[in-house]
Amino acid sequence: MTSKIRHMTIDSADAYTLASFWSAALGEPLHADDDPGDEEALIEGAGLLFVTVPERKTTKNRIHLDLQPQDRTREEEVDRLLALGATLVDDRRRADGTGWAVLADPEGNEFCVERSAAERAEQAEQAG
Repeated sequence: MTSKIRHMTIDSADAYTLASFWSAALGEPLHADDDPGDEEALIEGAGLLFVTVPERKTTKNRIHLDLQPQDRTREEEVDRLLALGATLVDDRRRADGTGWAVLADPEGNEFCVERSAAERAEQAEQAG
């Protein structure tokens, strides 16, 4: 038998606060047992576990999340995430609609927002 990934663990200065950002970003609830001040917070539906650690983030992430909007455009999703507290780190969006936006969560962890499946299909249809 092989192993499977149970969840991805993300170090943070404040596990509950960072998990709350990601809970809102992903539309997935925090685990019912998680409370402010807890040293761990879980978003079970997304497989993300946030753990409070004393060290601060100091370098670029070696692994990151790529988000694909499900019910809105990439631009709408970037705007929504910025309103939740993310920051734009690098804009890789191109005039032809391809590319992505690199954002950072409130603790500086980078993630990307890609085009939605509908946007990809629309562009493929126009090109075809």
